Formats: sequence, structure tokens, C-alpha cells
Amino acid sequence: MKLEICANSYQSAKNAQEAGAHRIELCQELSVGGITPSYGLLKQVIENLEIPVFFLIRPRSGDFVYSDAEFKTMKNDIQLCKDLGCQGIVSGVLNADKTIDLKRTIELVELSKPLAFTFHRAFDAVANPKEALEQLIDLGIDRVLTSGQETSAELGIDLIKELNKISNGRVTILVGGGVSAKNAAKFKAAGLDEIHASASTTIKADDTLFSLPLTYSDPQKIKAILDAI
Repeated sequence: MKLEICANSYQSAKNAQEAGAHRIELCQELSVGGITPSYGLLKQVIENLEIPVFFLIRPRSGDFVYSDAEFKTMKNDIQLCKDLGCQGIVSGVLNADKTIDLKRTIELVELSKPLAFTFHRAFDAVANPKEALEQLIDLGIDRVLTSGQETSAELGIDLIKELNKISNGRVTILVGGGVSAKNAAKFKAAGLDEIHASASTTIKADDTLFSLPLTYSDPQKIKAILDAI
């Protein structure tokens, strides 16, 4: 079983590599579900670390229905990732009626080639996940990140297992949402091949103006998950 770490900073990515994770999804602002990280962060990670890097393409927090201007930004960021040498793209687009925006998603997939493409947890907002999975398989998606449409993957494990059965090896079901050393083995026992976790620790902020808690991927938590699987 492979472990992908959702890394929100250079230090988090470095911790993931040193702890033995198999790859990272690089993002920023985990408190809002993650957004596209900066050019500077991506360049620093690519140039200084060896761990495979998948790059989150999400121009803002909120829903996954994007304006033409936002979609253009997403395409520009994908090209930037390809130019810098990352290994994969993590993204996705929905329609307002909670279906996959097939036209825009395939455009992102085609632009991303030859990089791997993960459809992110926008999947957990779709109205019909089984139909959506078949559509994504037809589009040539490599992975679907999901918590089984629950607040945690542990709660959504029944749907996750159903999706994995439907997939039948045609796409990787990447399990994410509350994955930790305490439950990681459950997903392996259920026949899943990959899990996704932030494995994060939060440092309490001081009382100065504008101070916010600092969250980073904790190498000890990463190692504990790897030991569990």
C-alpha cells in the first residue's frame, strides 16, 4: 500500500520524504481544503527534494464551479507544473448541478499529459458517485481521491469499497479524509492500494496580532501510518 502525504509547505514535504512517504500532494491552506501552492514553493520542492510531487490545481476555496477566468488560471498553473517537472496533477471541475464538468475536466486531463491526473475530493460533492466514477474512468483519470462522501473515510468505507469494486483496477481509488495510524490498516484490509493523509500537527499560535496556528506534516505520524500498513 502506498501513502501520499498532503504537504502544505516545504518543511512538510521534506518531512514526508525523510519519513518514507511514497509521494506528496503539494498544496497550501489546508484549513480551507487546500488551494494551489505558489510558484516559489513548487520550485523549491522540485529542485531540492526527490519525492514524487503531485500538484493541487484549485484556484480558490469554496465550490468547484469555476468562472472562465479561474479556469484559465488553472490551465496556466498546469503548464507551469509541467515546465518545472512535477509528476502529477490533482484537480477537478463540477457543474452547478453536482455533476462532473466533463468538457472542462477532459481539457485539464489532456493538458496535463503525460503527467498522472488525480480527480480530487470534488468527487465527494457529486450527486451520483457511481455514475461519476464511470465518467472519470472514461476520461482517462488515473486516481480518484475520496472519503466515500462522508466527513471521514472511515465513515465512508462502505461506499469506498463499492467504488473500488466498480473500478476493478481501471482507476486507483485513493482513500483520503481522516486517515491516520489508527485506521490505515482497515483500508488495506478492505483491498485498497493507496491512502492520502496530511499526518499533521498544529503548533499553537502566540497572542500577537494576526498570529494563526501553524500546521505541518509530522514525520512521526507519517512513520506511524507507514508502520500500520
